[in-house]
Amino acid sequence: MASVTSTPAAPGAAPRGRSFWTSPALRKLRRNPLALSGLFIILLFGLMALFAPLIARPTGNCLRDLGMESQNQIFQPQFALRAMFMAPDECYKMERVSFAQEPAPASTVKDTFAPFGTVNGYNIFYGLVWGTRTALKMSFIIVGITLALGILIGAISGFYGGWVDNLIQRFIDVIYALPPLVLTVTILTILRAKNPGGDPTGPIIFAMCITGWAGYAKVIRGDILKTRQLEYVDAARALGARDLRMILRHVVPNSLTTVFTLAVLALATVPLSVAALSFLGLGFESGYSEWGQLIDFARAWLKPDYWYVLAFPAIFIVLFSLAFNLFGDGLRDALDPKTR
Repeated sequence: MASVTSTPAAPGAAPRGRSFWTSPALRKLRRNPLALSGLFIILLFGLMALFAPLIARPTGNCLRDLGMESQNQIFQPQFALRAMFMAPDECYKMERVSFAQEPAPASTVKDTFAPFGTVNGYNIFYGLVWGTRTALKMSFIIVGITLALGILIGAISGFYGGWVDNLIQRFIDVIYALPPLVLTVTILTILRAKNPGGDPTGPIIFAMCITGWAGYAKVIRGDILKTRQLEYVDAARALGARDLRMILRHVVPNSLTTVFTLAVLALATVPLSVAALSFLGLGFESGYSEWGQLIDFARAWLKPDYWYVLAFPAIFIVLFSLAFNLFGDGLRDALDPKTR
């Protein structure tokens, strides 16, 4: 019977997972307290979004759509899992405690858990907790789509050059000539006019993606113009590699450092843009759990007696933006070989 011998690992060779954790970039990131603080806050927001049904328990139509009879049933596994991963649309509607327009502090709210008080009758705490889901969902979807479009178009522009590059860059110049918010509002207004009263999620994503991909395309094009001149790209071309293979295997993967860092930083700005659209009346419907809605409600009650109406939504928005900015700055420094 033939014996099976194992080939010993090469001395000094580290497992791939270990080499990643001990890489210079990650070591520098771990030594950056501001970046770690940002990452910690991001994780807290992620946990809040995941466990939103347990933190701000469903009420009203959300209970009905989940098949529940009381709020305490949310702690049962079958209801908790459905609420966390397949929450009905009604769960994103803010809990309405009353129909009073005047804000009410937490001490005057009875028979419901509203530690931040109410505004326009809506529970501010419920809107902020479930609004975290809306902020993360919109941020990652919009940034993911714009990043993919920017990398694709920028890679084609930078790799082929010539008239292709000139055509794409002139189109990007046209987009840059228009203020992003004005262009987004114009596109969103046209889309909403064709479907008044419909779900604004799709139109908001489409409008912001149309105005957001150009920045990534510009950056990735500049990096690819440098990368395509390197020796290993010439070697791949000499060996007969096709253009698509060179772009996907050699050029783009080695040109993503800058654009990836910009994408992390952009995650902080999406909730601000969505909040601005809600403030202008082009965002989600009234009562939807979205931070911009609460800022819009607070506009009529900017008085010292009602400080909580604006303070708590502002704290959430500032912390969300600050967290991604801190982590993005740390990631940029860690991935920059000049700073190692």
